Amino acid sequence: MANNPVESLPIIAITSGEPAGIGPDIILSALNEQTFPARLIILADPQLLKDRASTLGLTVDIRTLSHSHEVSAHQQGMISVLPIQQAKQTIAGVLDIANSAYVLETLKHAGEGCLRKEFDAIVTPPVHKGILCETGVHFSGHTEFFQAQCKSPHVVMMLATEAMKVALVTTHLPLKDVSAAITEQSISLVINALNQDLQEKFGITKPKILVCGLNPHAGEDGHLGREEIDVIIPTLDKLRQEGLDLVGPLPADTLFTPKYLNDADCALAMYHDQGLPVLKYSGFGNAVNITLGLPIIRTSVDHGTAIDLAGTGKANNGSLKVAIQHAINMANNAKKFSK
Repeated sequence: MANNPVESLPIIAITSGEPAGIGPDIILSALNEQTFPARLIILADPQLLKDRASTLGLTVDIRTLSHSHEVSAHQQGMISVLPIQQAKQTIAGVLDIANSAYVLETLKHAGEGCLRKEFDAIVTPPVHKGILCETGVHFSGHTEFFQAQCKSPHVVMMLATEAMKVALVTTHLPLKDVSAAITEQSISLVINALNQDLQEKFGITKPKILVCGLNPHAGEDGHLGREEIDVIIPTLDKLRQEGLDLVGPLPADTLFTPKYLNDADCALAMYHDQGLPVLKYSGFGNAVNITLGLPIIRTSVDHGTAIDLAGTGKANNGSLKVAIQHAINMANNAKKFSK
């Protein structure tokens, strides 16, 4: 434990997201509304934040840093910025390909800072994939960007609310390709990464994980599909022998009920639209997207850039607040685990 209480607070890097979207809006409003128990650094062009604050009619104290070690404990209304220059001044709601390199630079700087232990976690507001790809750089998402930067062989997508955590075996696959992607290797990699990060980053000593089947009624003893019998059950049995606490495979329409969720730490869905609609229905706007399996901590909002809302003052900052708080909690748990 550091002698200086401020030095014991985690340093959280927050990128600005797509500058023409609501990223700057929700950063300014969230940090203006409450104090977070951390040292927060915004990786952004200070002028972007000043212009957007003026547009939104917000009075905030925007402080430009020359180095991350200058950051102090966050106070309501205070914005500490590590400057990264835009190519052009942003107009709220107007995408400009000229600033795509700026967006990628904020992500690169955040990831590199975490890898060299300058930052304890990253929080990412939304980016616009289309405008980034128009530069000729293939950008499929934050998850893949940080996976490549960290050279991580496998990552896990998890969304969380205060009441529920849902992770995925497969993510953005067409439904026709899901069955072939459900293998002993894919399930084992996801569950091991999930179990490890629930211990190290969430402080759960022995995580209890509920596992969905792939088919309706979890296959109905093979009458509605054999993936459970041939792949899922044997894989879960092997993992249980290694000491993991796994329940299932359970039918998804049974698993997502209080009887099971109230007695577990996380649910594992086989594909994107099996698990995430339930979570988003229960907590959209106050959920957080978490990338597991990385050597760094990264959380994100559960929504897109909402270009049409930028600069209007109508953007909801709830998901960003939850993402920041989760990043703080995970960073603190990671520090405890490493001791």
